[in-house]
Amino acid sequence: MSLKRALLASAATVVFAGCSSVPYAQRQAERQAAYAQAAGAPVNHFSFFQPMWSWEPLGSDQVAVYTRPKEAWLLDVPGCTELPYANTIGVTSNLNQVSINFDKVITGRNQLACTIRQIRPVDVGKLKALQQEQRQVTAEPRQD
Repeated sequence: MSLKRALLASAATVVFAGCSSVPYAQRQAERQAAYAQAAGAPVNHFSFFQPMWSWEPLGSDQVAVYTRPKEAWLLDVPGCTELPYANTIGVTSNLNQVSINFDKVITGRNQLACTIRQIRPVDVGKLKALQQEQRQVTAEPRQD
């Protein structure tokens, strides 16, 4: 996908999200619930060999990190107040391993790094199904 198309898609998403009749707090809670349902049992670490594919902030305490298109991790980073406003993030690793209570999420140049307290693998297929389920619309005819 070209940069121009990616920017256009991002702008359209922002415009349509602003026009949504569902309040932001409710959408955020639904996203958090979907990730929580799709996340597995906590693990101590995960392998991180390549640049980050994508990421999604889920409030100031959680972030979903995609290491590949179909591989995601739910990271608990309590008190990471700049996370919802960050344009980019970084994740520290040691010998290609991201570990709890040692590695951190970095949200900006002048911000303190946020320690990763819990890591849970995300079943991306299940997450997509849950998100699709949330998008279902029920149509009802208007009353005269």
